Amino acid sequence: MPHKLTKEGAHEKIDKGFAKVQEQIGGKGVAVEQSWDGDIMSFTAGAMGQKLSGRLTVMDDKVHIEVDLPWLLAKLSGTVKEKLAQGTKLLLEKK
Repeated sequence: MPHKLTKEGAHEKIDKGFAKVQEQIGGKGVAVEQSWDGDIMSFTAGAMGQKLSGRLTVMDDKVHIEVDLPWLLAKLSGTVKEKLAQGTKLLLEKK
């Protein structure tokens, strides 16, 4: 996902606004854990009795998103990935 921020600016917006992305993924009742290792944010979330995990890698001009889904959630993968991408895009574009 391309962005027009500095790498540090994108990192900060994602870090501060990931709770909103959490709501996009599955609502307020979904528990999401996140941690940073340099420019890579790893996260895990529980949804529908299943756990999903993923990574957001912040680069100079884009954010790369990877999501690992258990087989049950893989059937809904389009929805989960779209919501995560949409929420991240909104964070990066918000002024």
